Order: sequence, then C-alpha cells, then structure tokens
Amino acid sequence: MGTIVSLISALASGEAMAALQRARMTAILYGLAAIFALCGVGFLIGAAYIWLAARYGPLATSLGFGIGFLVIAGLIVVIHKLTASMRSRRRARRRQADMTAVGITAALALLPALAKSKGGLGAVVAPALAIVAYAIYRENAKPNPPKPGPDGMP
Repeated sequence: MGTIVSLISALASGEAMAALQRARMTAILYGLAAIFALCGVGFLIGAAYIWLAARYGPLATSLGFGIGFLVIAGLIVVIHKLTASMRSRRRARRRQADMTAVGITAALALLPALAKSKGGLGAVVAPALAIVAYAIYRENAKPNPPKPGPDGMP
C-alpha cells in the first residue's frame, strides 16, 4: 500500500516526468558516446591497415583484414549459437519448475475443499499419484535422437 501512495505522490509532484527526461537525456548521451567510440575504432582500424600495408603491402594487408573480420564474425555466430541453446534449455527447465510449483500450489489450495467433499481423500490421492507417476516417467524418458533425412542430415 505504501508503494502505491509513493507512486501516486511522485506522479502528482512531477517527479516521474523529471525522471523520464533524465532517462531520455542519458540515452541520447550514451548513443552519442557509442557513435564516437565506433568512429574511434574505425580510425584505429584504418591506422592499423595503413601501418601494416606499408610493412606487408596493400594486397596482403587487405586479405589479412578480410580474413580476420570473417573469423571474428564466425566466432560471434558460433558463440551465440552455443549460448542460445544453453539459454533455451535453462528457460525450459525454469518453465517446467514454475509449472510444477503452480500445480503443487493449486493442489494444496484445493486440498482442504477436496478433503471435506464426498469423495474425501480418494479424490485427491488418485490424481496426485498420476502426477507423480508422470513426473517420474518424464524424468526417466530419454528423447529419441533425430532420424537422418534423405540427404543424411537430421
């Protein structure tokens, strides 16, 4: 309740608008800093190219820079693919844990009402056993490996 009151008073006093303006100004300044940083990196790359071209020749330097940038791009893509699959598995585990927690909470919330009903605990025990059995099955079931297609790729 206290946070709602402080939020309403902040809105009434104009503090929220001031915070929004500060955030917008900060975003603009960081954007400008990023642009100037990219320009600086560009000039440093240009200086490295000029220095290496004087030492090894323009063709060899161009090939080296081209290959170097392609290798960096490939590494970025590979690292992203590896981390994306790990993040996906982590999200799936978290989602499964959240769904389990929601199911347990719902079951515990309904337990007193079901215990007082005509069916009694029998109405609670059978679905609970089914859920436990399904959880055990999911834990022990191994995923089937993908089957290769006509071109040999999964």
